[in-house]
Amino acid sequence: MQKYLVRRFLLAFVTLLSVSLIIFIMSRVSGDPRHIYLDDYSTQEDWDRMGVVLGLDKPYYQQYGIFLKGALRGDFGESVREGRPVTAVVIERAPATLLLGAVAFSISLMVGVPLGILSAVKRGTMMDTFGKVVALIGQSAPPFWLGIMLMFFFAVKLGMVPPYGKQDWNSIILPAVTLGWYYAAANLRLGRSAMLDVLDSEYIKLARAKGVNSRNIILRHAFRNALIPPLTFAGVTMGALVTGSLVVETVFAWPGLGRLAIEALFAFDYPLLQGVVITFTLIYVTAAFIVDVLYAYVDPRIRYA
Repeated sequence: MQKYLVRRFLLAFVTLLSVSLIIFIMSRVSGDPRHIYLDDYSTQEDWDRMGVVLGLDKPYYQQYGIFLKGALRGDFGESVREGRPVTAVVIERAPATLLLGAVAFSISLMVGVPLGILSAVKRGTMMDTFGKVVALIGQSAPPFWLGIMLMFFFAVKLGMVPPYGKQDWNSIILPAVTLGWYYAAANLRLGRSAMLDVLDSEYIKLARAKGVNSRNIILRHAFRNALIPPLTFAGVTMGALVTGSLVVETVFAWPGLGRLAIEALFAFDYPLLQGVVITFTLIYVTAAFIVDVLYAYVDPRIRYA
């Protein structure tokens, strides 16, 4: 068990290290931020002085070493765009992203799982067809297109919710539905398949042969076992919902980490972009690590793998 946990921890650490190196290289390839702060009348002396201020006068490996050393202490440097510590900017934007991820996660479970169970129980009916349509749209429609369509109908045409930003309490509805629909569709398909497998199992057939009421068969025997695959998938999607908010936050101008990453990219703000991506990776890796640990306690076969 201890060897398994140590291996998973080392894998998580290597993942974080690899992501930090990749984002460091990609941010340098995107361009030099000095072009934003200096105009055509700036001299070479101004260019060199700004490079010293931004830490760009050092070799790349030294810049990466400085970034990595600070990241281990929770210090990602100072944002070029904001003029404040990156950690402070990330902490300021993180609650909006976490709230969006939590609401989208709730939607994915409360809509996807019950609809999948009903679709299996009512196989071949209009309910089953409706569930298939919801799953098809959720897993085939690009998030940016889905978000624009929802915004057009429910915000622009009907005026039921704000079209963008974080204004009233209902501002989160459209971005949360857009973000959570894909995972709701996945939970729907998993729940439907699991429920159909359970309903076709031998012990369900035996219960029916004994004259057990159909309602009791579904609620007491089939429902619990059919929940295992969707709930397992839910553990993996917890981190994915938070880190996958980049497109949705951009479409709806949601003031979270995803939109912050886009703003940092266009501003060539290396420290801020690195801090946001490392934060996203840390959230995802932590969620995956927790799921791995829970698996080890639930399934004894994994403990000694």
